[in-house]
Amino acid sequence: MNLTGNAGVGMQRHDLEATRRGRFFCCSVMNEEHALRIFLIGGSPEAQPPARLAPAPGEPVIAADHGAVHARAWGWPLHLLVGDLDSLGAEEIAHVAAGGVPIFTAPAAKDETDLELALAHALARGADEVIICAALGGRADHMLANVLLLARPELADLAVTLVDGRESIRLLRSGGSAPVHLELLGAKGDLLSLLPLGCDAVGVTTEGLQYPLHDETLFLGQARGVSNIFTSARADVTLRLGLLLVIHTIADG
Repeated sequence: MNLTGNAGVGMQRHDLEATRRGRFFCCSVMNEEHALRIFLIGGSPEAQPPARLAPAPGEPVIAADHGAVHARAWGWPLHLLVGDLDSLGAEEIAHVAAGGVPIFTAPAAKDETDLELALAHALARGADEVIICAALGGRADHMLANVLLLARPELADLAVTLVDGRESIRLLRSGGSAPVHLELLGAKGDLLSLLPLGCDAVGVTTEGLQYPLHDETLFLGQARGVSNIFTSARADVTLRLGLLLVIHTIADG
């Protein structure tokens, strides 16, 4: 994958595996000093701005094609536009260029989606945490592909979250002999769904939910983990073996 763009981005081809940090994603809050958080904005036509979440000053925002439209509508700064630009009109492209934003133009015939290219740029910049917005809704194939991005091996040591409106999705994955843990901050009445990905999720334990699990197995293809409820402002999920999608929906109001 060539990451050298047409507007002076000047990134060289990089080894995605080299971006791994040797750190284990085990909680929802990045505590490391100087951690770099990058926001990506996909092109889902039905996207909503993330609830209670926006880039802080200095945090990079990368748009994948139509994501530039969302960035403008949400009032977010834009630091890089990536993609084949087939979903942007000439006026929108000119607006981005006039703002001095670098544009990486990719060919329409390519192996990666525009969002994958944006993710590659985030990894090349050394992101420790990636927030992916506007990647849910719209076409089912695009939505499923975006969710499955979370399972990429090079993201195992990073904190990566898909966020759209009141919904957020993360992937909890086992990686050794010790269980992995995820802490989620929310409010009483929020929903939490746990879905195994690719295989059974073994040794699932939860706290702070109306229907607790105690070292139990969630079987692939079964919906037992759907629509649990926060009983306080915090919920905890522990996993011993497998891959587990953790879907948090903020309650109305």
